[in-house]
Amino acid sequence: MYIKRKLEDKILQYLPEKEILAIVGPRQSGKTTLLKKIQESLKDSIFLTFEDIETLELFEKDIKGFIKRYQDFKYIFVDEFQYAKAGGKNLKYLFDTFPGLKIIISGSSAIDLTVKAIKFLVGRIFVMELYQLDFSEYLSHSDPELFKIFSRATKNFSLVRNELNVEEVDPEVKRRLNYRLNEFIIWGGYPRVATAANEELKKEILKNIYNTYFLRDIRDTLGLVDDFRLSKLIELLSAESGQLVDYNELSKLSGYDFRTLKKYINILEKTFICRTVRPYYKNRRTEIIKNPKIYFFDTGLRNYSLGDFNELANRKDKGSLYENFIFNQLLKSGVAANYWRNKSKVEVDFIIRQADQILPIEVKSDMKDNNLPPSLKTFLNLYECKQSIVANVNLIDVRKSDDVGKIYFLPHWVF
Repeated sequence: MYIKRKLEDKILQYLPEKEILAIVGPRQSGKTTLLKKIQESLKDSIFLTFEDIETLELFEKDIKGFIKRYQDFKYIFVDEFQYAKAGGKNLKYLFDTFPGLKIIISGSSAIDLTVKAIKFLVGRIFVMELYQLDFSEYLSHSDPELFKIFSRATKNFSLVRNELNVEEVDPEVKRRLNYRLNEFIIWGGYPRVATAANEELKKEILKNIYNTYFLRDIRDTLGLVDDFRLSKLIELLSAESGQLVDYNELSKLSGYDFRTLKKYINILEKTFICRTVRPYYKNRRTEIIKNPKIYFFDTGLRNYSLGDFNELANRKDKGSLYENFIFNQLLKSGVAANYWRNKSKVEVDFIIRQADQILPIEVKSDMKDNNLPPSLKTFLNLYECKQSIVANVNLIDVRKSDDVGKIYFLPHWVF
């Protein structure tokens, strides 16, 4: 079953442009399905994959023969482009020689695409990311009726004159949205998982994605003989999701030295398993300036690594999972985030920088009133902010203050 992706409209918008389009993202995130859907809607188009050895060899060893075979097409879609060792040079030749040809490629490794393609194509390529489903995409499939209500409700949280319109939501709608959100956070946003009929099948699919794709890809990239210690490292990072990365402790527990550890974490980022978030600071003397925090691209994969698919209400790490969810929603919306922490260990989860303004976001579980969280209060007393957000389960409110601006209390699903 095809789930409509937000990126589809953006790709269609850029099809008339001359530049090559590169769609990158995690394996099994739906790139092939999305590109086939678009290709099938276009006349004079063809879909190729470099998993097909004959097609790959023709492209790499006989680029003129490749052109002769496909010269009558206006659009050429190439899936799994990272397998082409000389991909960038040959793409550059195609682009420069046939200006009327539109090329769309996809790949699952940011490392391979950067080395083999993108570095040769400066000024000739647009790179777009397709991640796992975001919450609204997930909801459109899992509960279409609720999705329509959700879409109407979230319009009431739109920005008007740089301020949020905030309206209360029916309690039953809140309950249903939080139920679906719990489901989404537990199982994550891989399309194949989202469409699976039952929990056992979801677990099996996550197991397959983890073992067959991620561990294999990373093992092959690093030239590892086995992946036991690598799997252990991913498990350790899963347990520390939303926490500061303590390289010394991780080194002791994983068995990797400091340099190898940093290299492997970088590989995990490039293969779309986890992402580090850097600190926001202005005062080097009192604030954290180096240690990153770590989040996973998919909470379902994180939960598989830990072997824990319990409901949020029964988990000690539910706060970390809500925080990881907000990070993912920001990431999938193209919003870059930092975190803030001082040396007294007072912390604000996310800091969004927009032009000359900063927007702090503090993520909480349940909140009974609109009292300002102490950590956010500390930050707002140090930095001038017109607005800030407290993400929580149910509370919807706006608190106005001459001292610290407007504080919006918004449910997690609004993001």
